[in-house]
Amino acid sequence: MKGDTSLKAGIIAAGLGERLKQGRIDTPKQLVKVLGEPLIARTIKEACAAGATEVACIVNDVYPEVAEYLRFTAWPVPLQLVVKTTPSSMESFFELEPYLNNSPFLLLTVDAIFPPGLLKRFVSSARKFQDADGVLAVTEFVDDEKPLRLLTDEHMRITEIGATVNESRFITAGFYFFDPSVYNEKEEARTKKFTAFRQFLTHLVEKKYRIYAEEVGKTVDVDVPGDIDKAEKFLKGLGFE
Repeated sequence: MKGDTSLKAGIIAAGLGERLKQGRIDTPKQLVKVLGEPLIARTIKEACAAGATEVACIVNDVYPEVAEYLRFTAWPVPLQLVVKTTPSSMESFFELEPYLNNSPFLLLTVDAIFPPGLLKRFVSSARKFQDADGVLAVTEFVDDEKPLRLLTDEHMRITEIGATVNESRFITAGFYFFDPSVYNEKEEARTKKFTAFRQFLTHLVEKKYRIYAEEVGKTVDVDVPGDIDKAEKFLKGLGFE
Protein backbone atom coordinates (compact mmCIF):
# COMPACT_ATOMS: atom_id res chain seq x y z
CA MET A 1 0.00 0.00 0.00
CA LYS A 2 1.24 3.44 -0.89
CA GLY A 3 1.86 6.27 1.56
CA ASP A 4 2.86 6.35 5.21
CA THR A 5 2.41 3.65 7.81
CA SER A 6 -0.05 5.52 10.01
CA LEU A 7 -3.51 4.03 10.20
CA LYS A 8 -6.99 5.37 10.70
CA ALA A 9 -10.20 3.37 10.68
CA GLY A 10 -13.65 4.18 9.37
CA ILE A 11 -16.70 2.28 10.57
CA ILE A 12 -20.00 2.23 8.72
CA ALA A 13 -22.70 1.70 11.33
CA ALA A 14 -25.56 3.78 9.95
CA GLY A 15 -27.87 0.96 8.90
CA LEU A 16 -31.30 0.53 10.44
CA GLY A 17 -31.05 -3.24 10.96
CA GLU A 18 -34.42 -3.93 9.37
CA ARG A 19 -33.99 -7.71 9.20
CA LEU A 20 -33.19 -7.89 12.91
CA LYS A 21 -36.28 -5.79 13.60
CA GLN A 22 -38.37 -8.14 11.51
CA GLY A 23 -37.09 -10.92 13.75
CA ARG A 24 -38.40 -9.04 16.80
CA ILE A 25 -35.06 -7.83 18.06
CA ASP A 26 -35.72 -4.28 19.20
CA THR A 27 -32.15 -3.41 20.16
CA PRO A 28 -30.47 -1.22 17.52
CA LYS A 29 -28.19 -3.42 15.42
CA GLN A 30 -25.09 -1.52 16.50
CA LEU A 31 -25.79 -2.43 20.13
CA VAL A 32 -26.75 -6.07 19.59
CA LYS A 33 -24.40 -8.17 21.68
CA VAL A 34 -22.23 -11.08 20.57
CA LEU A 35 -20.64 -12.88 23.51
CA GLY A 36 -21.79 -10.04 25.74
CA GLU A 37 -20.23 -7.21 23.73
CA PRO A 38 -22.09 -4.77 21.43
CA LEU A 39 -21.22 -5.10 17.76
CA ILE A 40 -20.02 -1.50 17.57
CA ALA A 41 -17.72 -1.91 20.58
CA ARG A 42 -16.26 -5.12 19.19
CA THR A 43 -15.57 -3.40 15.87
CA ILE A 44 -13.88 -0.36 17.42
CA LYS A 45 -11.71 -2.47 19.70
CA GLU A 46 -10.57 -4.69 16.84
CA ALA A 47 -9.68 -1.63 14.77
CA CYS A 48 -7.59 -0.30 17.64
CA ALA A 49 -5.90 -3.67 18.13
CA ALA A 50 -5.03 -3.63 14.42
CA GLY A 51 -3.12 -0.39 14.92
CA ALA A 52 -5.65 2.36 14.26
CA THR A 53 -4.72 5.55 16.09
CA GLU A 54 -8.02 7.26 15.32
CA VAL A 55 -11.49 5.95 14.48
CA ALA A 56 -14.27 7.70 12.56
CA CYS A 57 -17.73 6.18 12.85
CA ILE A 58 -21.02 7.06 11.22
CA VAL A 59 -24.32 6.12 12.86
CA ASN A 60 -27.89 7.05 11.99
CA ASP A 61 -30.00 9.61 13.84
CA VAL A 62 -32.98 7.26 14.15
CA TYR A 63 -31.58 5.55 17.24
CA PRO A 64 -29.97 8.27 19.40
CA GLU A 65 -29.01 5.69 22.02
CA VAL A 66 -26.26 4.46 19.68
CA ALA A 67 -24.59 7.87 19.44
CA GLU A 68 -25.05 8.32 23.17
CA TYR A 69 -23.36 5.00 23.87
CA LEU A 70 -20.40 5.96 21.69
CA ARG A 71 -20.05 9.41 23.24
CA PHE A 72 -20.14 8.21 26.83
CA THR A 73 -17.92 5.15 26.48
CA ALA A 74 -14.15 5.43 26.95
CA TRP A 75 -12.30 4.22 23.86
CA PRO A 76 -8.58 3.42 23.45
CA VAL A 77 -8.14 6.10 20.74
CA PRO A 78 -9.94 9.32 19.70
CA LEU A 79 -13.36 8.65 18.18
CA GLN A 80 -14.81 11.00 15.56
CA LEU A 81 -18.57 10.55 15.39
CA VAL A 82 -20.86 11.40 12.49
CA VAL A 83 -24.59 11.19 13.25
CA LYS A 84 -26.55 11.13 10.02
CA THR A 85 -29.07 8.87 8.34
CA THR A 86 -27.88 8.29 4.78
CA PRO A 87 -29.64 6.72 1.78
CA SER A 88 -26.94 4.10 1.25
CA SER A 89 -23.76 2.53 2.56
CA MET A 90 -21.89 4.36 -0.18
CA GLU A 91 -23.09 7.73 1.09
CA SER A 92 -22.13 6.69 4.62
CA PHE A 93 -18.64 5.99 3.30
CA PHE A 94 -18.51 9.40 1.65
CA GLU A 95 -19.53 11.11 4.91
CA LEU A 96 -16.37 9.73 6.51
CA GLU A 97 -14.05 11.31 3.93
CA PRO A 98 -13.03 14.37 6.01
CA TYR A 99 -11.59 12.04 8.64
CA LEU A 100 -9.92 9.53 6.32
CA ASN A 101 -8.57 11.50 3.37
CA ASN A 102 -4.94 11.97 4.40
CA SER A 103 -3.58 8.48 5.03
CA PRO A 104 -4.30 4.80 4.31
CA PHE A 105 -7.29 3.58 6.27
CA LEU A 106 -9.23 0.56 7.34
CA LEU A 107 -12.93 0.46 6.53
CA LEU A 108 -15.24 -1.85 8.45
CA THR A 109 -18.92 -2.63 8.59
CA VAL A 110 -20.38 -3.07 12.04
CA ASP A 111 -21.96 -6.46 11.37
CA ALA A 112 -18.84 -8.41 10.35
CA ILE A 113 -17.72 -10.90 13.01
CA PHE A 114 -14.20 -12.28 12.76
CA PRO A 115 -11.68 -13.79 15.18
CA PRO A 116 -9.80 -11.35 17.43
CA GLY A 117 -6.41 -10.59 15.92
CA LEU A 118 -7.47 -11.30 12.34
CA LEU A 119 -7.79 -7.63 11.46
CA LYS A 120 -4.20 -6.91 12.49
CA ARG A 121 -2.97 -9.72 10.26
CA PHE A 122 -5.10 -8.42 7.41
CA VAL A 123 -3.55 -4.94 7.69
CA SER A 124 -0.06 -6.42 7.65
CA SER A 125 -0.86 -8.46 4.55
CA ALA A 126 -2.61 -5.58 2.80
CA ARG A 127 0.42 -3.33 3.17
CA LYS A 128 2.46 -5.82 1.14
CA PHE A 129 0.53 -4.88 -2.01
CA GLN A 130 2.86 -1.98 -2.77
CA ASP A 131 0.92 -0.52 -5.69
CA ALA A 132 -2.56 -1.06 -4.26
CA ASP A 133 -5.31 1.53 -4.18
CA GLY A 134 -7.34 -0.87 -2.08
CA VAL A 135 -7.35 -4.36 -0.62
CA LEU A 136 -10.58 -6.23 0.12
CA ALA A 137 -10.78 -8.95 2.73
CA VAL A 138 -12.32 -12.01 1.07
CA THR A 139 -13.52 -15.40 2.20
CA GLU A 140 -14.57 -18.70 0.65
CA PHE A 141 -17.31 -19.06 3.27
CA VAL A 142 -20.69 -18.14 1.77
CA ASP A 143 -23.68 -17.64 4.07
CA ASP A 144 -25.29 -14.52 2.66
CA GLU A 145 -28.43 -13.86 0.64
CA LYS A 146 -26.57 -11.48 -1.66
CA PRO A 147 -22.84 -12.22 -1.51
CA LEU A 148 -20.54 -9.83 -3.33
CA ARG A 149 -18.60 -12.09 -5.66
CA LEU A 150 -15.33 -11.30 -7.39
CA LEU A 151 -12.69 -12.68 -9.71
CA THR A 152 -8.93 -12.15 -9.50
CA ASP A 153 -5.85 -12.69 -11.60
CA GLU A 154 -2.86 -14.78 -10.49
CA HIS A 155 -1.56 -11.85 -8.40
CA MET A 156 -4.89 -11.51 -6.54
CA ARG A 157 -5.71 -8.26 -8.29
CA ILE A 158 -9.47 -8.05 -8.71
CA THR A 159 -10.46 -8.16 -12.37
CA GLU A 160 -14.23 -8.25 -11.94
CA ILE A 161 -16.61 -7.73 -9.04
CA GLY A 162 -20.33 -7.36 -8.55
CA ALA A 163 -23.48 -8.22 -10.46
CA THR A 164 -21.70 -9.64 -13.51
CA VAL A 165 -19.99 -12.37 -11.45
CA ASN A 166 -22.38 -15.28 -10.99
CA GLU A 167 -19.96 -17.83 -9.56
CA SER A 168 -16.64 -17.35 -7.81
CA ARG A 169 -14.30 -18.83 -5.25
CA PHE A 170 -14.31 -15.70 -3.10
CA ILE A 171 -16.79 -13.19 -1.73
CA THR A 172 -16.09 -10.02 0.24
CA ALA A 173 -15.81 -10.39 4.02
CA GLY A 174 -16.88 -6.94 5.24
CA PHE A 175 -13.64 -5.06 5.83
CA TYR A 176 -11.22 -3.24 3.58
CA PHE A 177 -7.95 -1.30 3.41
CA PHE A 178 -7.88 1.76 1.16
CA ASP A 179 -5.65 4.50 -0.07
CA PRO A 180 -7.58 7.80 0.21
CA SER A 181 -7.27 8.26 -3.57
CA VAL A 182 -10.43 6.17 -3.94
CA TYR A 183 -12.39 9.21 -2.77
CA ASN A 184 -11.48 10.85 -6.08
CA GLU A 185 -14.35 8.86 -7.58
CA LYS A 186 -16.97 10.26 -5.22
CA GLU A 187 -18.53 12.80 -7.57
CA GLU A 188 -18.69 10.44 -10.53
CA ALA A 189 -20.30 7.79 -8.33
CA ARG A 190 -22.95 10.30 -7.28
CA THR A 191 -23.48 11.40 -10.87
CA LYS A 192 -24.11 7.78 -11.81
CA LYS A 193 -26.59 7.55 -8.91
CA PHE A 194 -25.11 4.46 -7.32
CA THR A 195 -27.24 3.20 -4.46
CA ALA A 196 -24.81 0.88 -2.66
CA PHE A 197 -21.16 0.65 -1.65
CA ARG A 198 -20.79 -2.52 -3.72
CA GLN A 199 -21.55 -0.49 -6.83
CA PHE A 200 -18.75 1.88 -5.86
CA LEU A 201 -16.35 -1.05 -5.55
CA THR A 202 -17.37 -2.25 -9.00
CA HIS A 203 -16.77 1.26 -10.32
CA LEU A 204 -13.25 1.34 -8.86
CA VAL A 205 -12.33 -1.92 -10.57
CA GLU A 206 -13.84 -0.79 -13.87
CA LYS A 207 -11.87 2.48 -13.67
CA LYS A 208 -8.69 0.38 -13.35
CA TYR A 209 -7.91 1.24 -9.76
CA ARG A 210 -5.52 -1.35 -8.37
CA ILE A 211 -7.82 -3.28 -6.06
CA TYR A 212 -6.56 -6.56 -4.60
CA ALA A 213 -8.09 -9.40 -2.59
CA GLU A 214 -6.65 -10.90 0.59
CA GLU A 215 -8.12 -14.15 1.88
CA VAL A 216 -8.96 -14.00 5.59
CA GLY A 217 -10.83 -17.23 6.27
CA LYS A 218 -14.32 -17.54 7.65
CA THR A 219 -16.27 -14.52 8.89
CA VAL A 220 -19.91 -14.20 9.91
CA ASP A 221 -22.28 -11.33 9.11
CA VAL A 222 -24.96 -10.51 11.67
CA ASP A 223 -28.00 -9.62 9.57
CA VAL A 224 -30.85 -11.71 11.00
CA PRO A 225 -31.54 -13.01 14.54
CA GLY A 226 -30.15 -16.48 13.80
CA ASP A 227 -26.80 -14.96 12.87
CA ILE A 228 -26.18 -13.96 16.49
CA ASP A 229 -26.08 -17.59 17.57
CA LYS A 230 -23.97 -18.48 14.51
CA ALA A 231 -21.46 -15.78 15.38
CA GLU A 232 -21.20 -16.86 19.01
CA LYS A 233 -20.75 -20.52 18.09
CA PHE A 234 -18.13 -19.52 15.52
CA LEU A 235 -16.07 -17.56 18.07
CA LYS A 236 -16.48 -20.16 20.81
CA GLY A 237 -15.36 -22.85 18.39
CA LEU A 238 -12.11 -20.94 17.99
CA GLY A 239 -11.62 -20.70 21.74
CA PHE A 240 -12.95 -17.17 22.30
CA GLU A 241 -15.51 -16.56 25.03
